[in-house]
Amino acid sequence: MRSSGELRYLILDFNAYFASVEQQENPRLRGRPVAVVPMADTDSTCAIAASYEAKAFGVTTGTRIWEARRLCPGLITVPARHDLYVDYHGRLMAEVANHLPIHKELSIDEAACRLIGAECEPENARKIARAIKAGIRRNVGECLSCSIGIAPSMLLAKIASNMQKPDGLVVMEAKDLPGRLLDLKLTDLPGIALNREARLARAGVTDVAALWALAPKEARAVWGSVGGERYWYELHGVDLPESATGRRSIGHSRVLAPAMRAPAEARLVARALLLKAAVRLRRYGCAAGGLGFSARSEWRSRLVDETNFAPTQDSFLLLGRLEALWRRTEPRESLVMVSIWLTRLVPMETREHDLFIARRADGLTRGEALWAALDRLGARYGRDAVAPASQRGLALQYLGAKIAFTRVPDPVEFDE
Repeated sequence: MRSSGELRYLILDFNAYFASVEQQENPRLRGRPVAVVPMADTDSTCAIAASYEAKAFGVTTGTRIWEARRLCPGLITVPARHDLYVDYHGRLMAEVANHLPIHKELSIDEAACRLIGAECEPENARKIARAIKAGIRRNVGECLSCSIGIAPSMLLAKIASNMQKPDGLVVMEAKDLPGRLLDLKLTDLPGIALNREARLARAGVTDVAALWALAPKEARAVWGSVGGERYWYELHGVDLPESATGRRSIGHSRVLAPAMRAPAEARLVARALLLKAAVRLRRYGCAAGGLGFSARSEWRSRLVDETNFAPTQDSFLLLGRLEALWRRTEPRESLVMVSIWLTRLVPMETREHDLFIARRADGLTRGEALWAALDRLGARYGRDAVAPASQRGLALQYLGAKIAFTRVPDPVEFDE
């Protein structure tokens, strides 16, 4: 734990990232209101990104496209190209690495760097930030801007990166605290959404000043975990060692095209998402002992169910569990989104032996060995070379390999 107050983190937050990449690729989109959408040819979907020209009309992430067109009659919608965003992410990270080592990739559009030695001096840190911005414009693309925050802790640097958008640069020194924070709302702080805000309010914390004034143990009590104490220290500029976390789940979601919203068709999409997740499971060398499923209807009702079982890599067994969940939840309405997730992950080398499950000398069941062989065929001849007959012809582009908020897909996932 370090609390010297010196600047230690530089965080980059790329502005309107998906839309900016599309404007970089297509000059005709530059200076025009753009919304990136999960699928083309339907106004019933929502924006997953909006250019700053679209944001000026009130179009934001999550705005329904029919409403976005009402707010912004000249709106241009562009289908998402997740492989392109991953490619640009790699190019951006390479440019940043020319100036500072990357400490952590926080998401597809955000990264953190650590400052050491003379880099911690405020003016030197500013020079580095300006050099990164110039390098991105020169070597990656003039449409790709980023807001940079520099501060003593990663949390404070993230807060600083949100203070000026687009293309901002904010340095928050220890001497600026808590003054620079007091004009912010609690929900302006990373990690404090509406549920957390309500919990804080019940404890009498209704603004940033009250949060700042808590004692560390009081913050732990409000959060209900040690995470609250960690949050308090980082908010006060203390650089804490990062807690080690292993892979805990693998999940995929899909917004459904109108033609796939009937329960029978949505079921096939859920199966396809599960098969995709199972390929990743095997590539990570893990087995899953839990499966969850959710579906959201057009009327915003949500079906959710989960089940546990002996850890496995066998896609046939996983599909059987999904079928049981589907029958149990009985989706009957038209659906707009389905999600699946694999949980209770264990490395294959530490999976416990089960006397009632026959395994080969390499520790795999016959079903697991079969799917491992199918993975190898898919890697060589394409992911659709071998697939269950029920899954043929779905034509689900970017199946499961879309961008999550905190996970950048591996390039190989676009071919699995």
